Amino acid sequence: MTHILVIGGGFAGATLVRQLAPYIRRDGQTPLEVTLISEESYTTYHPMLPEVVGAAIFPEHVVAPLREVAPKARFVMGRVSTIDFASRSIECDTLHGKRSFKADHLVLAFGNRARLDVIPGMAEHGHVLKTVGDAMHLRNLVLRRLAQMELEDSPRARAALGSFVVIGGGFSGVETAGALADVLASIHHYYPLAPRDQLSVTLLHDGDLLLPQLPASLGKAAATSLRARGVVVQLGTSALAIGPTTVHLRDGSILQSATTIATIGTRANPLLDAMADLPQQRGRIVCNDHCAVAGWPGVWAIGDCAQVPLPDGSYAIQTAQFAVAQANYLAKVLRGADTTAFRYRSRGMMATTGHHKGVAELFGLRLTGLPAWLLWRAYYLSQMPTLGRKFRVFVEWTWGMFFRPDITHFRFERSSERDAALPIATTMTKSNKEI
Repeated sequence: MTHILVIGGGFAGATLVRQLAPYIRRDGQTPLEVTLISEESYTTYHPMLPEVVGAAIFPEHVVAPLREVAPKARFVMGRVSTIDFASRSIECDTLHGKRSFKADHLVLAFGNRARLDVIPGMAEHGHVLKTVGDAMHLRNLVLRRLAQMELEDSPRARAALGSFVVIGGGFSGVETAGALADVLASIHHYYPLAPRDQLSVTLLHDGDLLLPQLPASLGKAAATSLRARGVVVQLGTSALAIGPTTVHLRDGSILQSATTIATIGTRANPLLDAMADLPQQRGRIVCNDHCAVAGWPGVWAIGDCAQVPLPDGSYAIQTAQFAVAQANYLAKVLRGADTTAFRYRSRGMMATTGHHKGVAELFGLRLTGLPAWLLWRAYYLSQMPTLGRKFRVFVEWTWGMFFRPDITHFRFERSSERDAALPIATTMTKSNKEI
C-alpha cells in the first residue's frame, strides 16, 4: 500500500486529495491511502471573501468542508509541529493531543499568511482580508460604523466613522472597494441618521493602473467602474502610516478614516521555520519542474508555499489557478501516469468591481461590465464541490440580485459569556475617545 500524506487543505491540497479520491476504497483493499492534515476543516475560496464583506453571500457559501470534498480520504484537523523529511514522518497537535503520522509520499500544500507589518500602525489599527473570520469581522464592522454614526454628535468623528479606506489596487483591493461601495449604497436607508453623503470609500494604489496583472485597458476600465459607483480611486499614492482614525499618505496628506483595510502583503507560513533543511527562496520551497523537493525523495510541494519552475524560466505565480493546476499534475505523477515536466499557461484573470460589473481576460479576450461579472460568478460556481453546494450558492446569488443585503450583526458568544461581558457602552468608550 502506498500512503500519501498531504499537509494543507487549501486549493492545492484539497484539489490533490479530490483527484486521488477515486483510487481510494474504504474496504481496505485499495493500494492507495491518503491522509489530509489541515488546521481548518474547510477550504476557503479566497476570491469570494469580498462578497462576504459586502453581505452579498453568507460566509458558509465561500467554504467547502474537506470531508465533503474528498470523503474517501482520511482527514485530520491538526497543526503540524515537527517534520522529519528523511523518514517522511510528522507530528501534529490534534483534537486528541499529539499524534504522529508517516507516509511514503509527503506533500507540502499549506498556503501563506497575511502580513501585518507592511505599514506602520497596520497591526494595531488596520484590518486584513485573508480568512473567513476577517471577512465576518469586516462585515460586522461596517454595520457597527453606521450604527455609531447615528449616535455620534461630533462632525469630525462622524466623518471618520463613515470613511472606509482600502489599501492596494490588486484583485482583492478592487473587489473589496466595489463590495463596500455596493453594500453602503444598499443599506444606508436603514440608518437614517447616517446619510449616504456622509459615507465614502477610498481606494489607494501606489501604481499608475489598477490590477497591474491585467492589460492596461482593463485596469483603466476597473478604475472607471469604481468611480462610477462613488469610490474615490487615488493612483500613484501609498499609505505611510495608519492611525486609529487617520491614514497618512506619501504626499503628506491625511485621510480621516476609522476603518482601514489593507489588502497588500503576505508572509510565509510559520511552518517554514521548522523546515530549515529544505531549500527555500523568498519564503517558498524550491522545487524542480516535477514539483519535487530536490534532495528529499518522496517530498513534494505545491501551491503558494512552492516555487515551481516553468519551461520559459519563470515560476508559477501564487494564484488559485496555478495551485489547482499543480495539484492536478501531481495527482498524475503520484499515480505514475505523468512523467513530463509541469507546464501551465494562465487561462486568464478576472475581477469584480461591484454588482453586475467586472473586468476579465480569458484566452486573450477582454471583457468588461456585465459579461465579465457573469464570467467571474460562473467560474467560481463551477469550482464549488458537489451539486448541492453549487445550488445553494446559485440561489443566494440570485436572491441578492433582487433583494437588499442582510444587515444582521452577528455576535458569537455563549450564554455563559453574555452576562459576564462588559456593557456595549463601556467597550466603545475607548474607540469614541480616540475618534
